[in-house]
Amino acid sequence: GAFLATLDQAFPKGPDLRSSTLILSGLAKQRALNMTCLVLSWHKLNEYELNHFHYSAVINACAQMHKWTKAFQLLSTMAQDEVESNTVTMNAAVSSCEKGGA
Repeated sequence: GAFLATLDQAFPKGPDLRSSTLILSGLAKQRALNMTCLVLSWHKLNEYELNHFHYSAVINACAQMHKWTKAFQLLSTMAQDEVESNTVTMNAAVSSCEKGGA
């Protein structure tokens, strides 16, 4: 949609890792889970580099929205994409379980 077109225009060669993290973290703080997932998908579609910071931001959005199943789907996707999780990522996933009632 229009949002992804804006990202394409803003980052014609792809965002750097820091910009990606800031975008995803900002969306997560706004509890914009669908948009956060869309940006993550945009990264993957364009084969832009993703790391545990990016996934952690999206998993934090899941926790804020009480979507523990989505958080664990993202952990699975991380493993498939060969992105190592860390303590922050795992804490975010656990938080999503606590808040989601799992």
